[in-house]
Amino acid sequence: MIRRVLVAVLVVGSGLLPGLASAQGTKLWSVGRYDEMERGTAESVAIRSDGRLEAGPATSLLYATGKSYVWSLTSDSAGDAYAGLGGTAAGSAVVMKVTPDGRAAQVFEGKELAVQAMRVAVDGNVLAATSPDGKVYRIPKDGGSATVVFDPALTEEKPKYLWDLAVGKAGEVYVAAGAPAVVYRVPAEGGKAEVLFNTADQHIRCLLMGPDGTLWAGSDGSGVIYRFATGTAGAKPFAAYAAARREITALAMDAVGNVYAAGVGTKGHSTLPPLPVTGNVGVSITFVQPGSSAAAGTNGLVPDGSEIYRISADGSPEKLLTLKDDVVYALAVRSGSLLAATGNRGRVYRVDTDGSGRFSDVAHLDASQGMAFAALKDGLLVATSNSGKVFRLGDAFASAATYTSEVFDALSYAQWGRAEVRAGAATGFDLYVRSGNVENPLIGWSDWVQVGTDGAVTVSAGRLAQWKAVLRAGGSVDEVGFNYLQKNLAPVVDEIVVQPGARVMAAPMAANSATVQVVFPAPSAPAVSFATDPGAGPLTAQKDKTAVTVRWQAHDDNGDDLMFALWYRGVGERNWRLLKDKILEKVYSFDSALLPDGSYELKLVASDAPVHTDAEALTGNRVSEVFVVDTTPPMPGMLKAEMATGPGSGLAAKIRATLEARDATSPIAHAEYSVDAGPWQYLEPVGKVSDSLTERYDFTVAVPTATADASVADAKEHVLAVRVYDRYENVVAVKAVVR
Repeated sequence: MIRRVLVAVLVVGSGLLPGLASAQGTKLWSVGRYDEMERGTAESVAIRSDGRLEAGPATSLLYATGKSYVWSLTSDSAGDAYAGLGGTAAGSAVVMKVTPDGRAAQVFEGKELAVQAMRVAVDGNVLAATSPDGKVYRIPKDGGSATVVFDPALTEEKPKYLWDLAVGKAGEVYVAAGAPAVVYRVPAEGGKAEVLFNTADQHIRCLLMGPDGTLWAGSDGSGVIYRFATGTAGAKPFAAYAAARREITALAMDAVGNVYAAGVGTKGHSTLPPLPVTGNVGVSITFVQPGSSAAAGTNGLVPDGSEIYRISADGSPEKLLTLKDDVVYALAVRSGSLLAATGNRGRVYRVDTDGSGRFSDVAHLDASQGMAFAALKDGLLVATSNSGKVFRLGDAFASAATYTSEVFDALSYAQWGRAEVRAGAATGFDLYVRSGNVENPLIGWSDWVQVGTDGAVTVSAGRLAQWKAVLRAGGSVDEVGFNYLQKNLAPVVDEIVVQPGARVMAAPMAANSATVQVVFPAPSAPAVSFATDPGAGPLTAQKDKTAVTVRWQAHDDNGDDLMFALWYRGVGERNWRLLKDKILEKVYSFDSALLPDGSYELKLVASDAPVHTDAEALTGNRVSEVFVVDTTPPMPGMLKAEMATGPGSGLAAKIRATLEARDATSPIAHAEYSVDAGPWQYLEPVGKVSDSLTERYDFTVAVPTATADASVADAKEHVLAVRVYDRYENVVAVKAVVR
């Protein structure tokens, strides 16, 4: 039974919440960082890069195409939207007209793969650029057949791709092309297109027409942003900025003339295979398709994220933001704020333009890529791919914005206590919590329970919990925490190994010391895995036959600190005896002399007593495999030796000897002999196999030839020595003098 009392308060305003309380007693589940907030579900809630939750723009689905890709988007003065669709099959280039109430009608269909870009012309008609091997079409605003405005096949360059469009004040149309990289100008009344400029890049990916007639263009290949004075005769493109990224995907301008650009990809490297196209002289030329476009068309990921830059009205550039996991496909300036539509996760970000590097995640789109923006009187439209939809983002804050946290696992059955909240406006939100014991909150969880203004809440005990915040306009939440108390669970001893003949030293061992690796046995499924435990690898101990090392693994599901006690008993005994208690490490070495020779087993008892009262402390234990302590050498009998004459008529002298050796604990492992301090030689027991506690030896050895300076008396006296080893390398030596 849990008898502790939870004590917590509601914190509003300044002050930081601790990330996690100590293992014992009441703990705090706290959510406050951006990466933590991002794991929840936001509905019309903006998540700032510092983790603050704010009411975001009202977001709603305007039109679902039922297709995978919406590549382009534009809108007219009546509030009608035009969505450029595409796919992976011939004849899928379609333009859909979508009214403000979401009704859609097809107004164009082409044979090309996709409608890559759209703009509304000065006369209100819609311009649509298809790709690859496409054209620029004029789609009548009142219905009717589309006409071709620009056909790249009629140009000398014959570009493979048409990427973007821009419209000048006089109605002229500018076309960004790729493979090769060219910008064309098409007269408003139609006619032959002229090359405005071309570059050594692979593609011109995006265009932006300024109010003063300056055309901005972003390239793919070298990541250069160009500006061109369209009203100046003989003007040349000026490279305003060379970005650190290889592809400029989007451009936007604010009311004071600052230009914003997005760059993706690593220069000199393409993550996509080259796309072969045929040039006008019949030779095969290899062009690399932009990585961002191909990724959007395959629901793939663009690595390395993206960067957003600003080129000030005076021409000075700076990097505003780096997004590590997102690629920017479109930029827009709305009500003084810079917005970015992105993949790979379908997010819309509001970027602070003060150089602080801050941003807010203002919309989670139900799609993988946000592809394009179009302006409305009261907000923005956003086109998406994977899947193909059109969403509406209002200028006004949502009337009821809801954020739901991810499910938190307390790891064991827990009692939930008061909430702790750091908020920007104490009256701008309502907080709720629910609990359960299964993964799906929709099955068998408690109902949502509102948290009081003092943080008090009564919710069912359970292993899992979740909170949600409902924000009103002007409300914000910086951090939310809930106190909880786990039901105490007994520690678990996962593994214990005993290594006789090894000692773990407190001080570093000498470089030439013999060592022993103390390792855990390889687990067989199913088994407890220690793969994430940094202490599960081999442990190097010093070889020492007078010591025994014990090593173990243990865990506590409450995260409590543990201490350990070692008990021993001999095989066949009934009572456990304490060897050592209050051990804090997970390894212990002791002198084997503490235990008489024999077979033993150890019991490790793990206790969470360091963080619990004696009445509440729990224990877990595990018994080791049987191990042997043997520090006593074998006991030899009398070594009997005498001279023996060799067989036949040979005169070589020999020694015949007999010996019996016994060991009380372990079998005799091997023996060896030496004559007159000569080299040691292996000695075979009677029966040949050395496997018993008692072994007999009956052997004959040749007498070494006497040295030249030995006297006659010396040559007749010899010393026979025998060494006997048991299985644990304990050794005894005996000798006999033979004359």
